[in-house]
Amino acid sequence: MKQEFTISIFTENKTGVLSRVISIFTKRHINIESITASQSAIENIHKFSIVVKVTLENVVKLVAQIDKQVDIIKAFHYSNDEIVYQEIALYKVPSEALYNGTNVEKLIRKHNARILDIEPEYIIIEKTGLQEETEALLEDLREFNIYEFVRSGRVAIVKPMERLNTYLDSIKTKIKK
Repeated sequence: MKQEFTISIFTENKTGVLSRVISIFTKRHINIESITASQSAIENIHKFSIVVKVTLENVVKLVAQIDKQVDIIKAFHYSNDEIVYQEIALYKVPSEALYNGTNVEKLIRKHNARILDIEPEYIIIEKTGLQEETEALLEDLREFNIYEFVRSGRVAIVKPMERLNTYLDSIKTKIKK
């Protein structure tokens, strides 16, 4: 049965690594639901967070294939209950939507969003939350003629201690022996 997994991939920041990782998904005909890249807590190591909907068997094979790539330090997969995650969304709506009544203001409060910028032609609203929450605000704002909408990929931290540290410590121990 397909379920949602977040794959964490740790790598040095080298040109072409992301392209090679993406090609693994393409060859296996696996759609990427979301992708983010950032620095990790460890200096000079970067982290890709990739969300996919696949079977457990497929995600295990996928992570094993990713691990074999040059410049990949280590890859892990997590189910949604093993991580804490959020996304950020930005919405640009006409300014008159804010000035003509209190509906937009009520929506912003209802969705725990905030206004980032007010310009003569538009306002920019920010919402941080789960994908379902950012989409709910999007649907509610549609009546006000949204000019632009953008949502980040998933940003996730694992609930158990990060396995990369344990993995790196085990490598150091093997080298010392």
